[in-house]
Amino acid sequence: MFQFIQQQNELAVLLTQMEHCSTYALDTEFIKVDTLYPKLGVCQINCNGQIALLDGTSLNLEHFWHKLFAAQQNIFHACGEDIDLIYHYADQKPLKNVFDTQVAMSFLGHGLQVSYQNALKSCLNIDIEKDQTRSNWLARPLSQDQLSYAANDVLYLVKLADTLKTDLKAKGLYQYVLEDCQNLTKEIAMETPLAELYADIGNYRHNRRELMQLQQLSIWREQITKALNQPRSFILKNATMIDLVEKNPRNNFQLAQIKDMRPNVVREHGKTILDLLKFLPPEDEWPLRMARPVKSNSKEVAPKVDTLIENIFIQTGIPKEVLLRKKWLHAIYEHVVFHFDEQDLPDYLLGWRYEILTKPLIELLRQDIEYLATQMKVSN
Repeated sequence: MFQFIQQQNELAVLLTQMEHCSTYALDTEFIKVDTLYPKLGVCQINCNGQIALLDGTSLNLEHFWHKLFAAQQNIFHACGEDIDLIYHYADQKPLKNVFDTQVAMSFLGHGLQVSYQNALKSCLNIDIEKDQTRSNWLARPLSQDQLSYAANDVLYLVKLADTLKTDLKAKGLYQYVLEDCQNLTKEIAMETPLAELYADIGNYRHNRRELMQLQQLSIWREQITKALNQPRSFILKNATMIDLVEKNPRNNFQLAQIKDMRPNVVREHGKTILDLLKFLPPEDEWPLRMARPVKSNSKEVAPKVDTLIENIFIQTGIPKEVLLRKKWLHAIYEHVVFHFDEQDLPDYLLGWRYEILTKPLIELLRQDIEYLATQMKVSN
């Protein structure tokens, strides 16, 4: 039913077989508990119905990763963490040839995060066990239950994908799904510039001094977590960083009172953290205040926005939560109010959504610019 490959010569045979297969169904099992980067336990592949489980602890998979980038299509379900792992091990990105069955199901009205287990039950009436999800995939030997679980994750994946593709093509949505999958893998490949990391932690309530402190702390945290290969939360949680800039501790005793501050971090990095809070560049180099989030459109424009989205849903059948995410709408608000360049909008909004959604939505919101600007008002 499946082959567990642990030797390099066995992998060489699989690599030859992959030459005769243009589409692969894939999954990974890994551990990411006390490290920043995932540790691969098993990589599963379904190639022309032949299932192989690759031992991530013993094999050199360099040539295997190259095959994935050269494939016609790679099929995953909920690919986010798998793609992140592949980027790390392959040292190559982005992977542009992905079909994600979870993304496909969202277009067909199953919600944004349907599980693989529920997807198989819903589309193929197949039941599988998911009792090994929290297994230790680095331990050897792996149990028969673990190996069977891993194999099941790709056993039915091609059939699920084929079923979904048929439905999507009948509705004229297949190319839209492929584009969203490509945007997803590109998004995973993008690294936030160091100087902008603070923007994911701070908010409009923070003054410029606090944002400058957050910027320095976030740069330092990113550098040290990568150097030590530790999760960011092992050094400083986001909530801890916010507490730091709001309470401004002056010594290690005060530092130890900060929310979720680990004693070992105080011992090993206390002076560095206090210096990052105290020694700041000139004020004209501090980040600008952040805009307030928009709570609503005006009573005149809000119904028009709702009607626009409802009409697109009626015309295309694409669920509203797939058409427009909250963070994309926020990006459009900023584009309209602050006159940002259209090319700076998320890629999702510049592809198939542009003519039917993005462009008419921008035109509508420009009628509401004064109301939006009042809500997003940036404090001094």
